[in-house]
Order: sequence, then C-alpha cells, then structure tokens
Amino acid sequence: MTQTHLIAVDWGTSRFRAYRLDAAGAVLERVAAEDGMASVPPGGFAGVLERHCGAWMREAPAAPVLMAGMVGSRNGWAEAAYAVCPASPASVAASLLAVTERVSIVPGVIARGPGGPDVMRGEETLVFGADVADGLVCLPGTHSKWARVEAGAIADFATFMTGESYALYRNQSLLGRLAVEPEDLTGFDDGLEAARAPGGVLNRLFQARARVLDGVMDGPAVGPYLSGLLIGTEIEGALQRFGAADTVTLVADGVLAQRYVAALRSRGIVIEIVTPENAFLAGLSALAEARA
Repeated sequence: MTQTHLIAVDWGTSRFRAYRLDAAGAVLERVAAEDGMASVPPGGFAGVLERHCGAWMREAPAAPVLMAGMVGSRNGWAEAAYAVCPASPASVAASLLAVTERVSIVPGVIARGPGGPDVMRGEETLVFGADVADGLVCLPGTHSKWARVEAGAIADFATFMTGESYALYRNQSLLGRLAVEPEDLTGFDDGLEAARAPGGVLNRLFQARARVLDGVMDGPAVGPYLSGLLIGTEIEGALQRFGAADTVTLVADGVLAQRYVAALRSRGIVIEIVTPENAFLAGLSALAEARA
C-alpha cells in the first residue's frame, strides 16, 4: 500500500466522506456513506469511523485522522469550541479538539462583528483550501457563506440562508403551487433583475404570483425566478457587507456553480472556481501541516 500521510474525514449532518491521502495530498482511496452525524446514535461515532476507516488506520498507524464538519457540533461526536476571527490555518490548527490519541476535530470559526455573531463549521476548511491570499470567497449552499480573506486568514464572514429559503418557498408556500416543470431558465435572469430593483425581497417574492396572475410569467419560470431572486439578494447583501469586488472565488460545482457564475458575471465580476472536494482536501492538508 502507498504510504498514507493523512486520513481526511468530511462528516456532515447527512453524509460521511473519508479520504486516504499521500504526502503530496493525492487521494489514494475514498469512501462515502449515508452515516451522517444526524443518523449516528449516542456513543456510535467511533464505531462508524472504525467501519469506514479502520483498515486504513491499522495499515498506517502513524497517519493522523482529521475530521471537519458537523461532527464537531454539540450534537456530534464532541463539541469543538469555535476558533475566533481572524482565523488562520495556524490558529485553527492550534484549536483542534482531540477525541482520541490520533483523531481530532476541526473546531469551526466564529465572527463577532458589529452586526452580531456568525458561525461556520466545516466551511473554514473549504476557505483555507480555496488558496486565496486576499479576497472574497463564496461557498453556496443551504446556508451560503461569504468570507473575506486577508493574508490567508478568515478576517470576517457572513451567512445567507439562501438554499434553505429556496426550499421553503419552493415547496411550502403559495409560490410552489404556481411552479410547473420542466423549468424555464429565462425566469432566473428575471429573478436576478428583481433582486436589484426597489421594494425588497419580500415584495419581490410576491411579484412571482402577481406576474403569473397578470400573464407576464408562466409557471415553468417560477422556480428559476425564485432561485435568481434569492441568489441575487444574497450577492447584493454580500457586496454591501464586504464592498465591491473585481474577483470572487467560488467553491461550488454542478448546477449551483452555473447559477452563481451567471449571477456574478451579470455584475461584471470575474470568477475563480474551485470544486468543494478539492478545496476540502487542500484545506484539511493545510491544517495538518500547520499542526505539525
């Protein structure tokens, strides 16, 4: 077996992913399972790790195991106290929580700004792995994160409940009853435009209903309109918070990446894209190196 240098674990609420890495950070083996943090019974975390990574750990007894994500929340294996902004790989590595002699949890990060506190758990690893010295990093998702990086450290960040809001409005509001498949993606551009118009997001949400009733928008455009409106509102809020940006590093892939690229380009912003898996592995490798 090629020598294992690090066992990297991405343990979220619904999914478990683990990687066996060599000294250069290349993936030697990987495993993915539905054993997310929410499905593990009390006292069962060590057993899940053993089931998926036990053979790797026995074959490479000197390789550390670093875990990031909701496994370090108060409902996870053990609660890892947040590292405080500004947070660098060195300061986060110094705050790793050891749950066994070789298994440690990345702590997550807290920002305490004038607008109130904000937290991330798992995304800090992606920010470090995005390889940004100075600039803005966007991590789209259920709870999208925007981080301002200065000298390689997370100086500040903000969370936007974009994905969760989309799911709620799309599936549990009157807008969902208007939406029709297959989707008409021209509605996405209309939503982006609406996000920049006066009136605010609550008014513009109802506009979807009014447009359908007035015959200026069809049901297939409702879902994309909602997506464009919420993503556009998120970007508007992030740029108000952190200032105008010429370039944004986007940690995303698939359809989500395509929609954020379209939204950012509509504002004349240059996008650098990093896949979430590559960012995670690079970030956890950086933390392992900083700890060593």
